[in-house]
Amino acid sequence: MINPAVLPPWLVLDPLLRGWLLEDIGRGDRTTNTLLVEDVTLGSAKWIAKASGIIAGLPVAARVLQILNGKVSFVAVAAEGAWCEPGQVVAEIHGSLDALLMGERVALNLAMRLSGIATLTNIYVEKIADLPAQLVDTRKTTPGLRLLEKYATAVGGAINHRMGLDDAVMIKDNHIAAVGGIGEAVTRIRSQIPYPLTIEVETESLEQVKEALQHNADIIMLDNMPVDLMAHAVQLIRQQDNRVKIEASGNVTLETIRGVAQTGVDYISSSAPITQSKWLDLSMRIVLY
Repeated sequence: MINPAVLPPWLVLDPLLRGWLLEDIGRGDRTTNTLLVEDVTLGSAKWIAKASGIIAGLPVAARVLQILNGKVSFVAVAAEGAWCEPGQVVAEIHGSLDALLMGERVALNLAMRLSGIATLTNIYVEKIADLPAQLVDTRKTTPGLRLLEKYATAVGGAINHRMGLDDAVMIKDNHIAAVGGIGEAVTRIRSQIPYPLTIEVETESLEQVKEALQHNADIIMLDNMPVDLMAHAVQLIRQQDNRVKIEASGNVTLETIRGVAQTGVDYISSSAPITQSKWLDLSMRIVLY
């Protein structure tokens, strides 16, 4: 598969990676620091897949090890976004054994987590691959891991929704309740947001869809609607303003996603590829030079 995902720059990621290394290493690796002299004993390692799935996060894993020792060579045998089978070698690593051993857990944890997300994301994407609708992720992410978890959904073939609250305006049910209606919410926000931010409105009924259209929402989310009602709402929006993008959301599963896509929506948002994914099991095997 073509991998459309782009990692944030290391300037952004390095503080996170360093923090996770510090969490694991603490005041020092009692085992490795006792057995090995820093940057003296060289060796090689292979990363091996122990389950079927899509590989994601190898560049991040390489960076983790290279933060510990800049001379570490990390060669990705499997391409980022490639499907791998059990027993397949996905990476070969060469360098100082103290760095490989101290960084092993953090590097593997990240790659296993991201690979699991990419794998489940791709299963969802394949369910609607022949339809125009596109899968997008959500802000239901692990605190501290959002940038990487959303990277993994992109590796799996999804599109990133907003990264944070400052990316776009999304007027949800509680915002609407707080100010007394969709019209009031859109009017207040439109007068204050900078160009070119868009306004998305969450709707749960045809009456709310009509109100969002009346106030020129850029994107209308159809939230937790039965498929027949969603299809009616899509038809209504298309007839009145074909410029408006339509997003479906709420309890999307592998069993329901295709029916949702067949209503004609542009996007389907789901937290499941992140919140319901299993880690893809990977292991590291060391050999001495």
